[in-house]
Amino acid sequence: MGARLLFVAALTLGVSGLAAAGAAATGAERCAVDDLERRVCLEAPARRLVALSPGATELAFAAGAGERVVAVVAHSDYPARARKLPSVGDYNRIDLEALVGLRPDLVIGWVTGNPEEQLETLESLGTQVFYIEPRTVEGVAGTLKRIGRLAGSEATAEQEAEAFLDGMEKLEARYAERDPVRTFYQVWDAPLMTLNGEHLIGRAIEACGGANVFGDQPRLVPRLDDEAVLEANPEVIITGSDEESMDNDWLGHWRQYPNMAAVAEDNLYTVPADPLVRPTPRFLQGAQSLCERIDQARPGSGAE
Repeated sequence: MGARLLFVAALTLGVSGLAAAGAAATGAERCAVDDLERRVCLEAPARRLVALSPGATELAFAAGAGERVVAVVAHSDYPARARKLPSVGDYNRIDLEALVGLRPDLVIGWVTGNPEEQLETLESLGTQVFYIEPRTVEGVAGTLKRIGRLAGSEATAEQEAEAFLDGMEKLEARYAERDPVRTFYQVWDAPLMTLNGEHLIGRAIEACGGANVFGDQPRLVPRLDDEAVLEANPEVIITGSDEESMDNDWLGHWRQYPNMAAVAEDNLYTVPADPLVRPTPRFLQGAQSLCERIDQARPGSGAE
């Protein structure tokens, strides 16, 4: 760590100390338990937040704390206002000097995405880090509420969380009685990867009446080969793609296997990637697209 960073850190700690002293007198302490099961407390609602993943950025805005976000990382493109915020690097490599210089009173970190050593350095300098990684529908709602608690925007966060839960409940009810469809969701091509049933997307497949052909795999993100997919013989293959182009060459790879059910029935589909892969309220939108594709592949159902 350079002398300049240490100087900025010392300045930050000094400012934070003054703020904490003032807040202590008001008795406005805010606490929440993060996804590392640590109790994180602020002397007052956060006023300067930094979000270290695109998903964390979306969650902060959805929780009503968007006006308090002072920096994000690359690819934080939703909502549109987030694109105008300064970036402190990529989710897997943070510019600590730039981040500390912004004097945040709360950093929202990503449990398995951000570099552990960098976040530990931030904490050693006195910066509060709130770790998140929601993996269930309830987890997304709970994360919204916890961010709202720390930012003092509880009412907005509560409303957004309840709307999200209600939407997901209605979606699941809509497809609950439909025949299962053997589903393969491809997340990468080289190496070939999918998601098991514990992943949020895996849970969405189940909510849509799909049967994840690799749902029982022990790894959250299993690595596969073509032979494993051929043996599973999915009735539909789905992958995420850029919302603007919706082009994806990965699906074309499977056409060399005309006897596989998904290829024989031409059930090879893309869905917009970002709403589905980011654990935010927009996941409802992504799950709706996923359900529509699975339903297209359901014998006797067709597109609605």
